[in-house]
This record gives sequence, structure tokens and C-alpha cells, in this order.
Amino acid sequence: MPMRKSSEQKLLDAVDDLLFTRGIESTPVDAVLARAGVSAATLYRGFRSKEALVAAALERRHSRWRDEWERAIDAAPDAEGRVLAVFDALEAFRDRTDSARWCAFLGAAAEYSSPPDELAEAIGRDTDHFRTRLHQLITDAGCTESAELTEEILLVISGELAMRLREPKGSAGTGRRIATALVRASLPAVP
Repeated sequence: MPMRKSSEQKLLDAVDDLLFTRGIESTPVDAVLARAGVSAATLYRGFRSKEALVAAALERRHSRWRDEWERAIDAAPDAEGRVLAVFDALEAFRDRTDSARWCAFLGAAAEYSSPPDELAEAIGRDTDHFRTRLHQLITDAGCTESAELTEEILLVISGELAMRLREPKGSAGTGRRIATALVRASLPAVP
């Protein structure tokens, strides 16, 4: 017998289904409530605002992303592969049933010139995690100029995610090739 979803899960699922595909600002709360099958009182009992609900959905998405990325890292054959595993994780995450049209975090950041605090914090945590984990993997691989390489690969990842708006079924192959060249160029020369 399938487990029943809580009202909170239904609301977060509705955010994933609607706001991360149609847009946060352009999707009214009433549409979220209708999709979730809950009342406004239920929404506001758990979340103080639409933005707080979106921030909670982003946090849930971030947790799922971290798990996917760690699985890809664990499956990588070597240190270089662990750095590049982010591209495997991007492919796997896109293929999930709960994936968004592109990156929910980039989408949320793009919608607000000055996001509300709870959204800014969620977006910031995602960016910080990307940067910190990449830097750790790059350092572990023995790459030189690891801070610069981290920023370069983060830029490649962001570009790869943005390309999903143009080519929804495209692969992360181009980003991976660019990142591979960057990583190999930063590895110390072997005598």
C-alpha cells in the first residue's frame, strides 16, 4: 500500500511541478493550492509566504541534488573523474521525474533582482555547496590554482544548465569536455 503524502510534501511537489517549470512570479498561489489539493490555511499554517514555500522546495531539491552528486562522485574511477562527476550527476538529475525545466536555483535567481531573504539564503547555500565541494574535489585531484579552476568549472556548469533552456534534451558533453581540458591543464606536469 503506497504511503500517503503529507500536506507539506504535496505543496513542495506542486512547487516542483509548477513554479520550477512555469516560473515563480507567473504562477499564482491558487494554482499551487489546486495542484496540491490543500487549502490556503494549510499552506499558511506551514509556510509564512509563497517565498518561504519556494525556499523550502529549493532546500528539498538541494538535498536531492547533493545525494545525486555524491553518488556520481562515489562511482567515479579516479580523482579526475570525481571532479567531472558533476556532469554525470547533472545528466542523472535531469532524468529524474522531479526535475525542473533547467536549474531551479538559477531560475529563482533570475526572477528576482533582489530576492527575498529566504530565497537568497537558499540560492546562496546551493552556490556555496557547489563551490566548496568542487574546490575540495579539485584540491584532492592535485590541480594547481584550485580556486580559479573551481570558478571556471562553476561557470561551465552554469552555462551547461542554461543551455537546457535552448536544448532541453541536450547532453552535458560539451561542458564536460571543456571542464576536462581545464582540469588536465591544471594538473602538475609529470616528469
